[in-house]
Amino acid sequence: LMTIRILCIGKLKERFYADAVTEFVKRLSRYAAVEIVELADERAPEQLSPAQREQVKSAEGRRMLARIGEGEFLVALDQRGAELSSEQLAAHMQSWMGAGKSRIAFAIGGSLGHSAEVLARADFRLSFGRPTFSHQIFRIMLLEQVYRAFKIMNGEPYHK
Repeated sequence: LMTIRILCIGKLKERFYADAVTEFVKRLSRYAAVEIVELADERAPEQLSPAQREQVKSAEGRRMLARIGEGEFLVALDQRGAELSSEQLAAHMQSWMGAGKSRIAFAIGGSLGHSAEVLARADFRLSFGRPTFSHQIFRIMLLEQVYRAFKIMNGEPYHK
């Protein structure tokens, strides 16, 4: 069975976000084992120097890298990554699975993004476009797209 892990910096605070995540995890469970791993975000003031920004990203990145398995295929969500249609994401996931990657981890960084170390470890960088989204909304969007990809891979109807 395929394993999909969503590694995220930060926790969901509002119940309606958590309910949406629970619903998509339930839908996805027909296709894969799904695990959500929430990692603590660094407490930091609003105004940070460039060096402090790097320290925050580095600390969050170390926590994330510690949770990535040896043979796990890592997809880092990154604004500078590849922008794919739902069909293209499905094709990529199918090719990763066809290459024997049965464990795929999607990494959602903190508010400052991923550390250089996480981006260096990533097997693929995926972007959902140029806008910035809250991590709560983004987690739901990612789960929806992974669910849609499985529906596409299985030739099942899914609203366009």
